[in-house]
Amino acid sequence: MNIQLICSDIDGTLLNKDRELSMATIEQIKRLSHIPFILISSRMPKAMTHLQDQLGIENLALIAYNGGLVLENETVVDSTEISTSIIDKLHKTILNTELHFSLYHANEWYVPELDYWAKREANNTKVNPDIQAIDVTIANWKKEEKGAHKIMIMGDAEDIDRVVEIIKDQFDSEIIGYRSKDTYLEIAPKSISKKTAIEVLLNSHYPKLALENVVAFGDNYNDIEMLKAVGVGVAVSNAIDEVLAISNEITDTNKNDGVAKYLRDFL
Repeated sequence: MNIQLICSDIDGTLLNKDRELSMATIEQIKRLSHIPFILISSRMPKAMTHLQDQLGIENLALIAYNGGLVLENETVVDSTEISTSIIDKLHKTILNTELHFSLYHANEWYVPELDYWAKREANNTKVNPDIQAIDVTIANWKKEEKGAHKIMIMGDAEDIDRVVEIIKDQFDSEIIGYRSKDTYLEIAPKSISKKTAIEVLLNSHYPKLALENVVAFGDNYNDIEMLKAVGVGVAVSNAIDEVLAISNEITDTNKNDGVAKYLRDFL
């Protein structure tokens, strides 16, 4: 297989148990510096750029928000947003519940309060949110003619189940929810995915390459379409069963440097 581009998910795939890049991972990616290494995640850009710096790939593009935003050196290559009207409708469906509701646009992250969920996510991603009422954020974004690259809903698993059903019933043609864990629901525009973002990047930056020239690593539902489409789709062995079933290869767990081991052994 003629691999000329590497794409990797971050959480549960590239980072270790401490949510850090291990020395083995850094060494292998730097060894392969002749092959572009693209971070591709549901994270916001600000939660990815410090990892790029550690890997020495800060001049390469990154794919944030499950493909909703493609950036290179802070220049927007591609952007797809959820409209404020959908944000407003979805927010109203969870009023009077205990669910946390976060809004993201580029490097903006707004939460109505710094609750348990916001603190947890800030600790995981090393980014702190701005505290602002959801209604105020929606009103501001309407004036600025922009929407959300991602909506994050966190809380009790059964309450999240109900939101999943609401999305299917009321917003199925417009947005999609990815369950990164039972208590986390990451909502993105339905028209985009990690696969479509890689296609955008190939067209804009690597026109001589095709999906078959890409190896990609992942672990969760939002990685499935990407892993099925690329030349070699590699699952870490801690991946969900659905990812393990469709992957071309399975490497060690993220906690045991699975990505680094695959890069060492096959590239």
